[in-house]
Amino acid sequence: MTSSSGMPASAGGAKLSLRTIVGYGAGDAANNLAFTTTTMFLLIYYTDVAGISAAAAGTLFLVVRVFDAFSDLVAGRLVDRTNTKRFGKFRPFVLFGALPLMILTFLNFHVPGFGSGGKLAYAYIVYAAMGLAYSLVNIPYGSMAASMTQLPKERAKLASARTIGALTVGSALSIFVAPLLKTGTDLQPIFTVLTLVFMVVGVALYLFTFFTAREKVARDVPRVSFRQSMATLKGNKPLLMLCISSLLFLSGQLSLTTVQVFYFRDALHALGLVPVLAVVQLLMTLALSAVLPSLVPKFGKRRLYIAFAAVLFLGGVVVMLAPPALVWLGFAGFTVAILGITGVNIVVWALEADTVEYGEWKTGVRSEGIIYSLFSFTRKSGQAVGGALAGYALAWGGYDGHASVQTASAVAGVQAAAGLIPAALGAAAGLIMVLYPLTDERFAGLVAEIRQRREPSSEDVRPAVTEAG
Repeated sequence: MTSSSGMPASAGGAKLSLRTIVGYGAGDAANNLAFTTTTMFLLIYYTDVAGISAAAAGTLFLVVRVFDAFSDLVAGRLVDRTNTKRFGKFRPFVLFGALPLMILTFLNFHVPGFGSGGKLAYAYIVYAAMGLAYSLVNIPYGSMAASMTQLPKERAKLASARTIGALTVGSALSIFVAPLLKTGTDLQPIFTVLTLVFMVVGVALYLFTFFTAREKVARDVPRVSFRQSMATLKGNKPLLMLCISSLLFLSGQLSLTTVQVFYFRDALHALGLVPVLAVVQLLMTLALSAVLPSLVPKFGKRRLYIAFAAVLFLGGVVVMLAPPALVWLGFAGFTVAILGITGVNIVVWALEADTVEYGEWKTGVRSEGIIYSLFSFTRKSGQAVGGALAGYALAWGGYDGHASVQTASAVAGVQAAAGLIPAALGAAAGLIMVLYPLTDERFAGLVAEIRQRREPSSEDVRPAVTEAG
């Protein structure tokens, strides 16, 4: 049997080439030239360069990222309605959306001197536009993984590749950029050069992904209707639980990463440790990416997710309770928290791809776009909450962007954003996944049944996989 795109039905069971895996990972490196740059540095830019208050910035993050979340749903529907003969279903978005996204990233770090009201209006408009552009690139990019392979180990490789791509960018930002953001330094030229370089590099990485990633999983319905999309979502319990858990986890993660520079600069007075942390984080990511594809068959994705969420909880508690004078302890706690975040962010993409098969098993329709967009919607909502909580925690502590030394209460606010919030939300995310029903064994059974259904001689095959309670 062949799919509507001419792909052989068995292609989804083939191993992926190294070039394909690396090319897919390059796409998330490009994503994070926009995403991680803004999550790490936009709050600092707003408070220390543009002169926007921490509380106003926190509200901005909440409002705009909720808008971004709804943009993801729109992007998901566009993906499900797209199916070009020349470029396929997902790659056109990567090709044509790359340059607008990178231009808008540049504009976010160039707020004109319009007065307080004008600055805030500009920040809202440009950040919202960037969020929409990001959705139109990231949703099809992320959806593409489920169409490239159905083998759990190969999907784990894709998840590892995108995590390496993302963390490589994050590490580079921490090593080369964060140490430059010292109090009293003119930061605007730094952000100007940074975003101009990213514009060129980001487009090049997206093009590499475009030319190396291919759809291989058979598709019976080339264009998915709105009713079919909603039917796929209805009753997809694994997707719903994964979305809720991810919303909580991302809220904690974004709170921590948003104040990373604040924590090392203003709480520990050790900004020079940020590059050290970046190197450690990169090494942890490479190690986890190498071993997790082998650990998935042994322990299962759900158990690994829960274990790494527990690691985040432990690290967050240490960060919150460590006295600022004990720099080594604060650094150790932050490192442990990052380890938990890295592990979850590798495993979660393989879990999301599995929910596509679950939806197809229930309805007979593959809807990668709407499923990924709903998943991304909840993650964006988590980012909105996490960024807002970070801003509000700074405001609660009385952070002053123009002060050379922060007060004890301001430091406590930074510690709450970097430790207490991630610990609490990471624990809640892990507890939800304890009840997650789509184990690896069950996933293998429903994939086998889907393949049976696609065979011409299997029209009378009855469901072999029972619904979990």
